[in-house]
Amino acid sequence: MQEETEKFLEKAGVLHGDVCAGLVMGTVLGLAGMRALKLDPNKRNRDLIVFVEVDRCMADGIQAVTGCSLGHRSLKYVDYGKFAAVLYDHSSRSAVRVSPRQSTEEIGDIIEHWKTSSEEKLVRIEEVEVKVNEDDLPGKPRSRVPCSRCGEIIMDNRGVSVEGMLLCRPCAHGAYYSPVARGSDVTGAARAP
Repeated sequence: MQEETEKFLEKAGVLHGDVCAGLVMGTVLGLAGMRALKLDPNKRNRDLIVFVEVDRCMADGIQAVTGCSLGHRSLKYVDYGKFAAVLYDHSSRSAVRVSPRQSTEEIGDIIEHWKTSSEEKLVRIEEVEVKVNEDDLPGKPRSRVPCSRCGEIIMDNRGVSVEGMLLCRPCAHGAYYSPVARGSDVTGAARAP
């Protein structure tokens, strides 16, 4: 098991840029989840969808082990702020949630502890049920429609109906960003009103 962990930790380190405690934890958690679902981390598992509950180093370890990614729509981010993930095998409808058994505050050298301790000591594995909306599954977009206000394409039924118009979420509710210059984008192209 330690040899497999080292192999995937090397892969995760390349993806992440360095090896830190969170990356080691994510790698071990990912391997434990894959074993629990009887999936081979050395093969592409097209029916695997992973929900990570934190946007920290752990997520890159999970990604390196599972091969799931945002671009393939097989890695989902759920903002819980927890070092945990749910691995869901869509073909069997089986899912497990993996999380650390103990707080890292109780451990001296976290990296060494997670590299050398037994999986049973480190990882809590719970069987869980997951409901995935058809529009959230990997594959080609289920729908592509333009926003009635800005004209940008909205995929996978993410539009919002407002006063009879289909709007993207930024147009309907406001965005996390705001344009600096009105009337053109940085390429100089005119923006839709």
